[in-house]
Amino acid sequence: MLCLSWGDVRRVDSESPEVLGHMQLKRSKVQCSNHTETHKLILFPDGKLSEHWARDPAVWSTTRLVKELETKDIVQIACGNHHSMALSRGGVLFTWGKNIHGQLGLGSQTPFISQPQVVKTLKGISLAQIAAGGSHSVTVSLSGAVYSWGKNDFGQLGLGDTKDRDCPSYVGALEHWKTVFISCGADHTAVLSKEGLVCTFGAGGAGQLGHNSTRNELKPRVVAELWGARVSQVACGRQYTLVYVPSLEKVYFFGSDEGQLGDKRKTNQLIPLPTNSPVNTGKYCQGGKKSEKVIELTAEGKQTIVLGKKRKNLNRIATLQDEVNVWLSDPSLQRWETIKMNIRLIFSSEACINGSFLEKRDKHFKTSKEVSGVDMSQVQHFYKKISKTPKVLREVQKEIEKLLPSLSSSPISPENFRVYLILPFLLQGEDDSSYHLLMLLAQAIMKLQPKDQQTLECLWSNLETPFFKQLVILYQRVSQKILCQFLKEIRDCQRNPFDLHPREAAVLQILQNLHQVNSRTGFRVQENNFHVPQVKPFIQLYWFFSAQKMSQWQLTKYPFIFDMKDKIDIHDKECIALSTRRAMVGIFCIREQEWWLFPVRRQHLLQDIWTHLNNAPTQQFKKILKVLFVGEEGVDHGGLVQELFSVAARTLCHPDTGAFRRVPSGLAWFPSQASSSKETFFQIGTLCGMALYNRRMAPFPFPTALYKKLLGLAPALEDLEELWPATGRNLQRILDEERDEIFGILSMNFTIMEEGDSMVTVELKKHGANVPVTRDNRKEFVDLYVNYVFNDSIRKPFEDFMQGFLKGCPATKWKMFLPVELQTVLQGCTKFDWHLLEKNVNYIQYEKLDLTIRNFWTVFHKLPEKKKEKFLAFLSGSDRIPGYEQENFTFQIADPQVANPDEVCLKANTCSRILFLPRYSTRRILQKELLYAIEHNKSFGLA
Repeated sequence: MLCLSWGDVRRVDSESPEVLGHMQLKRSKVQCSNHTETHKLILFPDGKLSEHWARDPAVWSTTRLVKELETKDIVQIACGNHHSMALSRGGVLFTWGKNIHGQLGLGSQTPFISQPQVVKTLKGISLAQIAAGGSHSVTVSLSGAVYSWGKNDFGQLGLGDTKDRDCPSYVGALEHWKTVFISCGADHTAVLSKEGLVCTFGAGGAGQLGHNSTRNELKPRVVAELWGARVSQVACGRQYTLVYVPSLEKVYFFGSDEGQLGDKRKTNQLIPLPTNSPVNTGKYCQGGKKSEKVIELTAEGKQTIVLGKKRKNLNRIATLQDEVNVWLSDPSLQRWETIKMNIRLIFSSEACINGSFLEKRDKHFKTSKEVSGVDMSQVQHFYKKISKTPKVLREVQKEIEKLLPSLSSSPISPENFRVYLILPFLLQGEDDSSYHLLMLLAQAIMKLQPKDQQTLECLWSNLETPFFKQLVILYQRVSQKILCQFLKEIRDCQRNPFDLHPREAAVLQILQNLHQVNSRTGFRVQENNFHVPQVKPFIQLYWFFSAQKMSQWQLTKYPFIFDMKDKIDIHDKECIALSTRRAMVGIFCIREQEWWLFPVRRQHLLQDIWTHLNNAPTQQFKKILKVLFVGEEGVDHGGLVQELFSVAARTLCHPDTGAFRRVPSGLAWFPSQASSSKETFFQIGTLCGMALYNRRMAPFPFPTALYKKLLGLAPALEDLEELWPATGRNLQRILDEERDEIFGILSMNFTIMEEGDSMVTVELKKHGANVPVTRDNRKEFVDLYVNYVFNDSIRKPFEDFMQGFLKGCPATKWKMFLPVELQTVLQGCTKFDWHLLEKNVNYIQYEKLDLTIRNFWTVFHKLPEKKKEKFLAFLSGSDRIPGYEQENFTFQIADPQVANPDEVCLKANTCSRILFLPRYSTRRILQKELLYAIEHNKSFGLA
């Protein structure tokens, strides 16, 4: 190897490094060395690492083998003035030596630590290079993230201040800089980007930063004189910096020249200027073959070495490269031990896993809280490959199992989170072992701090839909497995039916977090991918438990695993349990349901309802409602109470009542300047809660936003568009607009015109009238607009409504519903499949093909849609089908069996959904009676 040197360096020979400084070594190959004037590390190919200390540059007084690292397979070393760094192939960074400035990165400033210690904070970061300054340390990851710690009196850490750090800190100013190389001087740092740009920071008193000044820089600053030069190498000495520009075949210098350069120039060089180094970087012939030579710079203390040699990458940590093909092509017994050792090296290390599967074409340099930098298709491809060789797959999963308990619980970088994305796809088998490992992984994820879990969820949200869906399916399968086992243990009397093990709860919590991500990202994955059918036996199991016991049922904390019918069953069971009174009859304990008799006059319906609600004690609302329309026949078995809620909703939504604000969509919404008293919305809320508790519909035409607010969820722009379609579309256009001049033409500011008795201008933020809407702040404007409509403008009436709702429905399991599910349960379905209705009918004293039946359906299907809806109200008390019965809604058609059918009108029992259909002889008569009945609503309730 060619060695050109200035200063106190004599010779470096690749076969026998005889002289380095003044230290004689035995003849042997040296893998790499690193040293300052008083401190030296030498790494030999056999893995031995020797450390040498000197009282002065002429006398090396202390030499020792670093035995603590003998088995660690060290690939990189670095020396500060009095501290050492060593990076293992397994991705672990070790430091030792003086630590008065925290330069070891161990979270303390213990003055001296003699033995190598793991820098735990960087655990899981795939380090590409390490570097040591006088009393500070810097590292760079494979994806260009830079971390610094130690002495910082000149800003050499690049963190914008002069405060020392005893733990690695992320240099945010270099985010997405694509750093590929770092070098440290005594008190300054230089970084090189993939594009060949150089940044420097720290002490600048000798001009070593190259900014044509002697000022210190607390943050990274580009060396402007090198802009466009595409630097390929950079090296820092004590108070100077060297860079190499291959296109010009020149080495440039800036800083304090103390004789290193071998030429005469002024002491402090403030900008990069070429040296007079006798370096030939052209192509040369070696053995008759052309080979391109490049420059490697080494600047150590007062010594500068320029080495001409073939390009060679830094020794790096182990990652998956071509090893996989070797593992699979020759897993012979002779090579198996070597293969196992390589698998163990990579898959026992977070850092090595995180450094594998990186996105190509430099995309991984953009790693952030939104971008993982992982090529998930590579992960999937790797799993498919190794799954064809079970021996290799088992070995990989065995090492993962050992790793899982030690995963980082306090990540410092988005790069740490790659392991949580990669591992599930390496454990996607359907055997017990894979399920067990996924449970352990779930526990590891749940140990993360809330802010770190949010970062992981953000990365999940940015997964491509097929990979996100696969992740959901993986944890759905594990959930199915654990619930099957849970149920078996309950039936075998081995488990308390109300207790979940922590590992089981962790799996369900992961699935819940994925469900929340799916909701926030527009339901990319269908809801049924989260359902776990194995919960159905549990619902039956808990039928006989009290409401108090049901509140302890932990599975209901994970509502996404239940389908809508399951949730309705749970809600029904809770309501029945709450309304049931236990009493002792002799030695027997019996349960009987309590009823609340609710007589009302049809002509004074609202008045009677409010009187009952105002006079009722809180405990009364736990009873099941039985309605009696004064002066009308019939006993309520469900139909009359439904009619009560239907008529009350229709009356309250009538413009004459004036309770609700009618909006362009035709839906009902709270008035922004509520003139009604508190009791109005409190009572309406109570009525809606009672409908839910009594498992009946309250068909108020509310938007989905109301049900989101009831469930504690924030309405969005799409909800505003549901209420005010034109306004919603206009706001969306504002978000989509990319032309700056349009915002100038619109002349909008942060105000909104509110309609009431008079037009009122409302500021969406302080001094909003003076803040124009621009392309940069438009999202804030839209968010504030939506917030004002759904929160600020209706705060009081909604709070009253919510309080009333909670009073009217003392049950709590309704909170399991999704907003659209709760809306469907309360409002019912307004779109029907009438042919499905015909298919579900049961007949009493009739056959399906009887002439009267065929005549009835012929007449019915010819009715206008509105008439059909009126028939539904005539039959069941509501013109809507309960949402949970849409597929199975049924009624009965019965023959009243009278002697003279012509004298009997068409009637319906709303309680039992029975239509009494006399045997008419013609369609004309049937049509006449049907139209008359539904127009005059001649239904009744019977026992």
